[in-house]
Amino acid sequence: MVVDTYKVATNSGLLGQPLGEGVRPEPGAVDRLPGMGTSSLPKRSLSLALQGGGSFGAFTWGVLDRLLEEPGVSLDTISGASAGAVNAVLLADGLAAGGPEAARAKLRHFWTQVAHSGPQLPLGAAALLQFSARVASPYQLNPLGINPMRGLLTGDVDFERVRTGSPVHLMIATTRVSDGRLRLFREHEVSLDVVLASACLPMIHHAVEIDGEAYWDGGYAANPPLRQLVVESNARDVILVQLMPDYHTDVPHSSRDISLRMQEIAFATSLHKELESLDDLRALCGEAHGNDADTCRKLRRLRFHRIGAGDYVEDLDHLSALDTRESLLISLHDAGRRAAAQWLAANPADAALEAVFGDAVPLLS
Repeated sequence: MVVDTYKVATNSGLLGQPLGEGVRPEPGAVDRLPGMGTSSLPKRSLSLALQGGGSFGAFTWGVLDRLLEEPGVSLDTISGASAGAVNAVLLADGLAAGGPEAARAKLRHFWTQVAHSGPQLPLGAAALLQFSARVASPYQLNPLGINPMRGLLTGDVDFERVRTGSPVHLMIATTRVSDGRLRLFREHEVSLDVVLASACLPMIHHAVEIDGEAYWDGGYAANPPLRQLVVESNARDVILVQLMPDYHTDVPHSSRDISLRMQEIAFATSLHKELESLDDLRALCGEAHGNDADTCRKLRRLRFHRIGAGDYVEDLDHLSALDTRESLLISLHDAGRRAAAQWLAANPADAALEAVFGDAVPLLS
C-alpha cells in the first residue's frame, strides 16, 4: 500500500493526525514539494468531478484535504455520485461554516466515524450484500429501512446552510428508479434525502423517495457527472477523481465477487458514457469552426485532468469498496494527499497551459 510521510497511527483513533506529538504540521509543509512557493502563486479556480466508490471515497477525502491546504486554489463547481456526493456536501458545508480548515475538519470527522462504526455501516456491509444477493431484498431484511448513514450525515451536515450559503456549486447525481435516468440536484436543492439517494445501493438500502419519486445510487446514471459539469463550470481546470479500478486481472467465481464486479461494471459504464458524451460535444465544437457559443468557448480553454486511485494505491483491484477498516481508510487518505500534492506540483497555476500530469490531457487541443 502506498503511504506518504503524512501517515498516521492506526491505533490512535484519530484519522488525519500525524505521528509524534499529535500536532499537525503547518498546512502543506509535509507534502509541498520543493519550488512550490505559495505567496507568489496566482489564484486558480478548479472544478471537481468526484466518483463514487464506497470506502474508496477516503482517497477523495485525502485529495480534498490537500487541495484545501493550498492558498492558491479556489473551488468553483463540484459534481459527485454516491461517496463522491457525500464528500462534496461535507466539503460545501465546511466551507460555508468556516472556510478550508473547517471543511478539512468536517471531512476528517466524518471518515473517522465511518472507520469506528464497524461493519454495520452500509459502506462496510459486504456480508449483507453477499447474503441479500443470494436470499432476500433489503425490504425483507430491513423492513424499517434503517440506514446508519442517516445519523452520521444528520450530525455532520447543516443542510440548510448548504442550501443557502454554499460557496461552491454542487451537482449531486441520483438515478430515477422509474426510468433509470439521471437527476442532478443543485446546491439549493440538497437535503439529507438527496445525499442518501445518491448513495443508495438497491441491494442494501430501500429506495429513497423525493417529491414522490424513488431514487437509487447516482453512480448508475453518472459516476460522476462530467458533461454538465464542464458545460456549467467557470473553472479552466476540471479534475476527475476516479476511485474504481480500470481493470481487473481476475475473473470472479464466487457469488459475492460476481455481484461486486457487476456493480463495478455498472458504475464504470456510466463514467465511460460521460466521457463519450464529452468527446461528442468536443467533436461538434470542432466541426463548427468559428462557433462562439459559450459551451464551445469553454471547451476550447478547458484543461481536463484525472487523479486516479489506481495510480497510487497498490492492488486496488483486489481491495473491497465495502471495507471500512481504519487502516485501509488511513492508507487511502494518505494516498489521496500524495496524489493531490503531485498534481499541484506538476500543474503550477502560472504554467497550467503547458502542464500535463499523468493521464491528464487537454479536452481540446
